[in-house]
Amino acid sequence: MDELAIVTGLTVFSLWMASRCWFRVDEGATAVLASFGAALRDGERLRTFPPGLHVKAPWQHAHHVSMKEQSLLLSGEEGGRTAMAEDGTVLRFDSILRFAPAKDDLEAYLFGLKRKKEHIVGLFTCLLRSEIANFRAPELPGGPVSRALASRSDGGSYALIRRERQLLNSRIEAFVIDVIGPSYGVHFSAVDLTDILPPDELADALNAVLSANAGADALYAHAESDCQQRMLAAERGVEIAKQRARAAEVEIRTLGAFLERLARDAVLAAYVARRRTEVLGESKSVLFNARGAA
Repeated sequence: MDELAIVTGLTVFSLWMASRCWFRVDEGATAVLASFGAALRDGERLRTFPPGLHVKAPWQHAHHVSMKEQSLLLSGEEGGRTAMAEDGTVLRFDSILRFAPAKDDLEAYLFGLKRKKEHIVGLFTCLLRSEIANFRAPELPGGPVSRALASRSDGGSYALIRRERQLLNSRIEAFVIDVIGPSYGVHFSAVDLTDILPPDELADALNAVLSANAGADALYAHAESDCQQRMLAAERGVEIAKQRARAAEVEIRTLGAFLERLARDAVLAAYVARRRTEVLGESKSVLFNARGAA
């Protein structure tokens, strides 16, 4: 009985040890082996294992690293980062950081820090606040005083940051890629400032200004349309009056030529007398002058 228990125990132990002699690496990942806490190396670099099934010693531990791109979404009321601009305006920034472990620097990524994402977010927040607090407009002719007056007249720091958003984003992205990435063994593929939100009071004021501008534009467009309609109607009325005047002119000229021909033929007096008789015959009433002649 004791021999059976011993054999069973040895069999179970052997199977357990055999299960610890291999490890699997999934697609899109890599692995690093460590013996009693020390990572295996090929010279100065860590020895990495590609996707597939690999053999290891039972006392070795495999550290799996996903090489796929990861995203840090810093947005919303809780995830968004706040920063104070040069004029004291507190702005909220929604950002997205996309990165992947650097294959040539896995040691820093695996063994540098336990909570790498928290450190990256904290360092990025410090960088963002520093850039926002010291952000200036590009160099303009006229010296510092002219630049300061131009910045104030253009709506303050919020308007300046919105206007030069691409410049700000490029500065932050360059610092993150060149400084933060190598420090934590990651490669940043993109750093995007997705949105810049002002305080509620400033947002309400901007909305009021936009609404007023929209109302003014609508009134101006309506007044311009009404004026154009009136101008078209007046132009058409003038054209109609011109056509009537031309018709009257043609009629008068035609009648004058006819009367002139009658005068040359010495029948103008007879024609006038006949027309006078026709008019008096068709009239309902006739007015006489003081001498009694119609």
